[in-house]
Order: sequence, then structure tokens, then C-alpha cells
Amino acid sequence: MKTINNIIKDLPVLQKINFIEEAEINSLEFDSRKINQNDVFFAIKGTEVDGHKFIPKAIELGAKVIVCEEIPQEINSEISYIKVESTTHALGIIARNYFDNPTSKFKLIGITGTNGKTSCTTLLYNLFKSLNYKVALISTVENRIDEEIIPTTHTTPDSITLNKLFNKAVEKKCEYVFMEVSSHGIHQNRLSGLSFDIAGFTNISHDHLDYHKTFQEYLYTKKRFFDELPKNAVAITNVDDKNGKIMLQNSKATKKEYSLTTIADYKGKVIDARMDGMMLNFNGTEFWIPMVGKFNAYNALLVYAIASELKLDSQQIILELSKIKTPKGRFETYISDTGIITVIDFAHTPDALKNVIETINKTRQKQNKNLITVFGCGGNRDKQKRPLMGKIATNLSDKVILTSDNPRDENPDEIIQEIIQGIQQENFGKYVVISNRKEAIKSAILSATKNDIILIAGKGHENYQEINGVKTHFDDLETTKELFELLKK
Repeated sequence: MKTINNIIKDLPVLQKINFIEEAEINSLEFDSRKINQNDVFFAIKGTEVDGHKFIPKAIELGAKVIVCEEIPQEINSEISYIKVESTTHALGIIARNYFDNPTSKFKLIGITGTNGKTSCTTLLYNLFKSLNYKVALISTVENRIDEEIIPTTHTTPDSITLNKLFNKAVEKKCEYVFMEVSSHGIHQNRLSGLSFDIAGFTNISHDHLDYHKTFQEYLYTKKRFFDELPKNAVAITNVDDKNGKIMLQNSKATKKEYSLTTIADYKGKVIDARMDGMMLNFNGTEFWIPMVGKFNAYNALLVYAIASELKLDSQQIILELSKIKTPKGRFETYISDTGIITVIDFAHTPDALKNVIETINKTRQKQNKNLITVFGCGGNRDKQKRPLMGKIATNLSDKVILTSDNPRDENPDEIIQEIIQGIQQENFGKYVVISNRKEAIKSAILSATKNDIILIAGKGHENYQEINGVKTHFDDLETTKELFELLKK
């Protein structure tokens, strides 16, 4: 059982009221509905709800300690109050202390950027696992602690969930943990109290402006991850991205660079690219990798750089990379009996969609006559990217089918109309609208002939559609296979 004094170590405290150092506490909660006897309640000011309003409810349910940014007007003499500047930052520090600083007991590697986070962390997890290391993965698709799969709800979980996962990783004797770091997680202080050994940057482009409002704010939120690294950490950035060097400007960590186009600590080159893989050269060694696209060459190069910084043998890294398969929903291909190639990809930003389509166009052969792109945009998210994606898809594809993605609380037809606003007049004959996603995929299959390529973008690994708050099962690859089987009969 932990005491209050144990859990506030290294926490900047503005004020203490009724503070009893040796008082034992049970658990940590920021949701007042989950409070039990002797818990610590964190009053967090959220974007929609202020947790300070629920302090009386938390006390009623048994909270012993209240961590807050504003001391309530009514003070309960039996409750300890701790005033801090930021409750979310305090949550990270206290969660770390409560779980005995788990991230100090293994190597923690975080990867941030607009695109490639899931691919890189998953590749690293698979690489180290193939070499018989005990490893953990914190990602958008799933969390894995050694062999155990734990469902995920956020790219970067809250501080309590994170430290619980890390504590489990310690129990399972994991030596390395690979973690996606989102801009939301950085902005909401979910990284507070964590000890990162290596931080990697993939790229940055238009995304999450519904949350960050401006690209500058989004950029500097990502940069903050590197600014807060300790001196003994390593920061690795993609210098081919125009904002790559900005990430390292104020970082105290050891700085390393990777590139496909210029001199860098980790230099890569795409020698040959096909629909079934690429011939690459990393720091003078050539090898074949069963992944497609320049963006995957960048992902593989970052993985190579991180594994090298973790002192793995370079030849061993390359040998394992040459065997690794593409993560689910990341340029995942399926070839039907009729010779139609389908590519499933998570691309849901303008830059990611452009990269995937350009990759297909550069690697497809003469017999691959048409590229049919099926995509939509999610609801309750960055609206500014919708017309951009409409323009990109119709410029670079032979045919485009606009459809529904996860409309959430928005009208899918209105989302599609916003996508159409970006389509140039000369491309008006290239697109059709089929808002039902299954029917859109069916239409793409029916209109394709042998050697044509169908790109289904936006959902990738997701196996659901969210409409008006209700999630129903929907998997792009599964649906594609089912439709090909049905249409064969």
C-alpha cells in the first residue's frame, strides 16, 4: 500500500491542505464514477468537462486525496487537498511513483510524426521479438505485452493506463517497449513522468487541425516531445522532411539523422521498387524487403537506425527486416483469382493518400491499366483536409469512388460534398459517389478488369464503422475478399 508522501515525490506542489504524509491510499482515478474508498481523485479540466465539478461526488464515493488546480470553496477536514499548476502533469508524475517508476526498468522507445508511427513501432516489435527479446508494443492497432494482446482505445493511452501497461511489461521482464506518441498525448501531458531512451520522428503533414487549430501549433506540439528528452536519450529525425531539423533544435538529447536523399548518420536508398517489395541500400548494404513504397523505405530506415542505436548488429537487423511483413492495413495487398490487385491502406491524411497513390503509380507495370481509388473522410475530425484529399485522389487516380469512412455524428453525404469541393473541373468525369462503403467497394470490383488496381484507403486495420456513436463491424480487407467470392459465383 502506498502513502501520499510516496506518490508525490518530485511533484511541484503549490499548496497542501489537511496533508497527512503517511496516509495510505488505494488507487488513482480521474473518473469520479470509478472512485472507491481511499482513492486519489484527479480533477482534470477537459475540453468539454471540468473535473473540478465532480470533487464532491468523488469524496462521497470515498476519495481520500484530491489533486486539483483550484481548491474548492468548501473544504472537508477529513480530505487531503493537493493544489498543482497542471493536474494532467501531476497525474503522470503520481502514476509513475505509484507504479514504482516502471519506465526506468526497460528501454522505452517513442515514435512520433503524422504518418508511419504504427508501422515503425510494429516493425520494431516484430524485429526484436524475432531475435527472442521480451518486448512490448503500445500502438493504435493494439497493445502487446510480450505475447499478451490488450485492446487499445487511444494512440497514446492516459497516464494511469500507460503506467499499468508498463508495470505489466516489468512483470513480464520486457527489455524493450516500443510506443506510438501522438500529438494529443503530448499536448495532454500523458508522457509526464516517463523516461524515454530513444525518440524517433517520421514526418509531419496536415492532420488533427480540428484539435490543434493551426499547423504551427501541431508542429510545435510534436517538437515538445524532443524538447523534453533528457541528456542521456537519443533523438533521431528524418532530415528529408522540411521540418525534421526543427524537432531537434532545442533537444538536450544526442542528435542523429536519417535520409534517403542526403548524407546522414543513417543513409538509405531505394534501388528497385515493385508491387511485391523493394531493393534497398542502408549504409552500404543492399537487401530486399517485402514492403512497398518510399514511405515504407523511410519507415524501415528509422527502424534500422533505432535498432542500431540499441546496439543490435547491423547485419542481423537487415536479415530480420528482409523477412518482416507489412503491418495490417499498411499497403496490405490482396490479389483475386481474376488477377485484380487490391491495396488496403490506412491513409487518412492528404500526405498519406498522396504517398500511397504515387507509390502505386510508380511501381505498377504496363499491364496494370487502371487505378480505382475508394476513400472517404472521417466525421468530427479535421475538415480542412477533405477537399485536399479529393483533389489528390482525382488527380492521381484513373477513377475515384467517394464513400463513407467513419462519419461519427456527421452526415456522410455532407462530408462527401466537402471532399468534392477540392476536385478540379477537368477531373469531374473521374469520380462517382456511393456513400455505402460496402457498395462502393463492390462497384470498384465490378468495374475492374484483370491487372487493374483497387486502392481502398482510410480505414486500414480498423474493423468497424462508427455511425452516430454506434460501432458496427466492418473490415475493408474482409469485405473485399467476401465480395470477390460472392461475385465469382
